[in-house]
Parts: sequence; C-alpha cells; structure tokens
Amino acid sequence: MRYVIASSRKWNEEMAVRLPISTGKEFILIRNKEDFTAERLAEISPRYIFVPHWSYFIPPSVYETFECVIFHMTDLPFGRGGSPLQNLIARGISESKISAVKCMAAVDAGPVYMKKPISLHGTADEIYMRASRVIEEMIVEIVNNEPIPCEQDGEVVCFERRKPEDGNINGLSELTEVFDYIRMLDADGYPKAFLETEHFRLEFQRASLRRGNVVADVTITRKG
Repeated sequence: MRYVIASSRKWNEEMAVRLPISTGKEFILIRNKEDFTAERLAEISPRYIFVPHWSYFIPPSVYETFECVIFHMTDLPFGRGGSPLQNLIARGISESKISAVKCMAAVDAGPVYMKKPISLHGTADEIYMRASRVIEEMIVEIVNNEPIPCEQDGEVVCFERRKPEDGNINGLSELTEVFDYIRMLDADGYPKAFLETEHFRLEFQRASLRRGNVVADVTITRKG
C-alpha cells in the first residue's frame, strides 16, 4: 500500500525518509505542484495523501478522488484560514494544537481525525520543525489505525492570511510584540519582519529578549 506526502517545505523532507522505516509502508514525497495532479496521483494510487505544509491550492479533482489529510496548526474550528502560526503568535497564544483534518471544499472545515498539542515557543523555523515531528507521529497513527474523522465542534473563528507588509514593526509599541513579530517570521521562505526609512529597508531575524531589550540580526538594503 502506498502513501503520499505533499510538502513544499524543507522541514518535512526527512519525515518522508523516516516513515517507511517506522511503518513498513511505501511513502512518496511530492514537492512541486506540477506533480500534484489527479493524473499523477492515479499512477501512485495512494491510500492517503498527507499534506503537512502545502503552499498551493488543492484542486477538487484531487481531494474528491483521494483521501487527503491536511494538518493545521490550530485547535479547529478555531483559527480556520491562512497563516495560522503567525496569527496565533500575534494574538499572544503560546500553546496550540495541530489538527489533522480531511480536505474538503470549505477551507479547514473538514472532519477531524485527531489533534495533538504543540508549543509555539521559539522561532518559526523551530516551531515548524517541532510541528513536523508531531505530524509524523500523527501520520503513523493514521496509517496504523485508519481512524474515522469526526465533524468539527465549537465556535468557528477564521484567520486572514497575512501579507508581507504585515511584518512591518513600525506600528508596534511593546518590545514583546517586536520580539514575537521577528520570531514568527523567522523561517526559510518567509518574508522577514522589517522597518523602512526613506532610503533603507531593515530586515530582522534570530531575535532574543535580553534584560528588557530585543537583540536581533539585521540586514540593511538600499530601497529600489
């Protein structure tokens, strides 16, 4: 029996190497949206398609034909929508859950297979690595037990996908907010937290709180 992992992020690639060892099953990693088509997937004929982190739209031809399990970093139905990690941290939330849900037409509204807790401390890169390990455990459980997903229960709270310009720290008034903005965007492939002057753009990463100050690396580029 075959399984697919669809992920556009580097922190999930090792997962695809370990899972065949821990489950004794065949896993195929898909990184590019050009390979994530109903035609290509029909050739593989997977039991499940696991989607730990996918930056692209999943077409109906895929999720209506195959059982697709997506992983969302909120306690659904709280936090449906885009940029879950950044929206959680911006709200001052330090502990969350990863929800494994069946992919459907409505965004993040599918029935839930399971949930597991996750800490939101550290940089975005560290959190995503931590999430990858939790998701790997969830995949093993789903492969071994094939749980029947249950409908979501509770108040629906939707998140708006954050844009690169939302990383501007100019309007913040608290050092803890500055620290959170820098760390929640500090991951490969994400636009960094930034400030702009008339002539320069300052981008921040690797932040820490030290004795009432935020210490971070900064890259300064000339605008234009």
